[in-house]
Amino acid sequence: MADPQVQIGGGGGNLANEGDVEMQGGDDDDEVVEVAETGTATGGAAEEEEKPIQRTTFVDYLKSPMVELLVGSGDSQTLLTAHKALLTKSPFFSEKLASSTSTRIDLLDDDLDAISCFLEYLYTGEYFPHKLSSGTLESDPSAPKIDDSGAQLLKHAKVYTLAEKLGMPSLKSLSHSKIHLITSTALAEIAYARYVYSHTSRSDLTIRKPVASFWGQRSHVLRHETEGSFREMCLEFPEFAFDVLSFVLDAEERRAQRRGDEEVGKSARKRARGA
Repeated sequence: MADPQVQIGGGGGNLANEGDVEMQGGDDDDEVVEVAETGTATGGAAEEEEKPIQRTTFVDYLKSPMVELLVGSGDSQTLLTAHKALLTKSPFFSEKLASSTSTRIDLLDDDLDAISCFLEYLYTGEYFPHKLSSGTLESDPSAPKIDDSGAQLLKHAKVYTLAEKLGMPSLKSLSHSKIHLITSTALAEIAYARYVYSHTSRSDLTIRKPVASFWGQRSHVLRHETEGSFREMCLEFPEFAFDVLSFVLDAEERRAQRRGDEEVGKSARKRARGA
């Protein structure tokens, strides 16, 4: 979007030609002084209105009360703490803390690693592994270079669904961008697709459409590498099968249109008649 152009009409010369102000004795002197005082008073009021806005510093966040977060269940249940002023950046936590006097929030159904990534993002604006300026992810010594189980894909997918729940669109966008930087196998992609179709809504095309596109372009090859998991996925999640099929049919329709196929778009076709 181009910047708007502002044109200032009239020059300084025109103002000068409007007439000189002559200083004369008598009552005229009083009038000149009175006008000058009025102008000074107006300027002072304007200065009082333009007070600088107080900026919230990071120290202000750290001075806020601590909130306890009970994450998970069973043996893996963990108690974390975070500053209230940072947590309330999330509409979810803001509502929880505003509607209760308790300083503890139970997150029994949430993933500990995803919550940890969320808190790291709150405090630093990123979470590990960070995105590099080269368009890749920083190296993670604890993870294989090729994700063959889906663990790395699921890490960011769980952050994505958590960000949706907490009302954090910027974190949601960041986690989704990291998903596409993971090198993975067909089995890992099936595990990721299963999570996406079991934890996101049908209307969430941001994450579902790339999954359908991936399998629509490669299913004829990769389905042989999934040891039957692709078939199981299609039977378990008909929406996945439909989305993949729709991608394949749409692609074929576009190819036919480019070939100038006159039959594209027609619903009727001739059927063979019996003898």
